[in-house]
Amino acid sequence: MRVYWEDTDAGGIVFYANYLKFFERARTEWLRSLGVAQRTLKEDAGGMFVVSETSVRYLAPARLDDELLVTAQLQESGRASLIIAQEARRDGKLLALGTIRIGWVDAATLRPARIPDAILAVLQQKKA
Repeated sequence: MRVYWEDTDAGGIVFYANYLKFFERARTEWLRSLGVAQRTLKEDAGGMFVVSETSVRYLAPARLDDELLVTAQLQESGRASLIIAQEARRDGKLLALGTIRIGWVDAATLRPARIPDAILAVLQQKKA
């Protein structure tokens, strides 16, 4: 993804919180590549993923107009939540790394629920 003006602070460096946006986009595309479209989860499975915890370590700045490679990989899976390892790189150089816990909730009540077996199977298969 490209770093745009709106992603930066007055010094032209990516504002730290925007890495969370970059990670969100990468997770969405990762899930989509596995056939898990977040738009239809609510309708098809009756639930959705929500972020419950984040941790980001910043190693080097990204700047205006940089092209970043942002990745997402399943690190750990449970019955109701997943931990996703994420990285942001520029030309192979690691700029930021993070872990994001996403939990499954019932779409109607927003209460924690078990991730449907079919979704969990797809995600765990790609981990191996």
